[in-house]
Amino acid sequence: MLRTLIVDDEPLALTILADYVGKVPFLTLVGTTTSPIAALQRVQAGEIDVVFLDIQMPELTGLQFLKIARYGGAGNRCRVILTTAYSEYALDGYEHDVVDYLLKPVSFERFYRAAQKLLPHQTSDTVAATPPLPTEPTPTNPPSPAPPDFIFVKTEYRLQRIDLDDILYAEGLKDYVSIYTPPAAGKSDPTRILTLQTMKSLEEKLPVSRFVRVHKSYIVALNRIESIERNRIYIGKAIIPVGDTYKDEFFRRVEG
Repeated sequence: MLRTLIVDDEPLALTILADYVGKVPFLTLVGTTTSPIAALQRVQAGEIDVVFLDIQMPELTGLQFLKIARYGGAGNRCRVILTTAYSEYALDGYEHDVVDYLLKPVSFERFYRAAQKLLPHQTSDTVAATPPLPTEPTPTNPPSPAPPDFIFVKTEYRLQRIDLDDILYAEGLKDYVSIYTPPAAGKSDPTRILTLQTMKSLEEKLPVSRFVRVHKSYIVALNRIESIERNRIYIGKAIIPVGDTYKDEFFRRVEG
């Protein structure tokens, strides 16, 4: 079992990652903390095998943490997986020989693939060929957890939970995505949640059995489609175009 510590200044991120650690059979959670200084002391004392480390923290940044831990004796034996909402730090992280770099919000499937890189004799190639989770119960392995029925997305100030059943459609806007859910009480227009991510990253989080990309700028929930007229999808008041690139796959899905 690998003794695992999670360091993040966002309490919600700590909760999510702690839940993920509990689902991985070869990880054991020994603590969570919002203080990188406290975490550094535990690492240098040799108490920790792996740290899931946020990069942007007010007390001490994740990259500063890595530089100090690198020369901290026992810290050299501790392995680090970075977690952050900002992809621009990836290169800096790998220069410090981190195991992996997780971009928030982190799905459990992506978390598990990163965790497998901690196992002895694993490389990125062998990990890619390994199933993310056991699909059948065995005498020594518990049943696989049910797929989550929600996602977390990064908004301006927090990680926002969105139930999959509530998603009507999503619209891409450069580096942002607007996710639309049913109107709030007393309102007629859908609720819009603006999140800092790309359409590709959102598409990877959504189950393909329930959602389909229909345009470079749109993903729709299949069960929310009210009607289709030529290359237009109607969901409530919204009229969503079907792009030529996605047309064949979309009609294959809806026509069975």
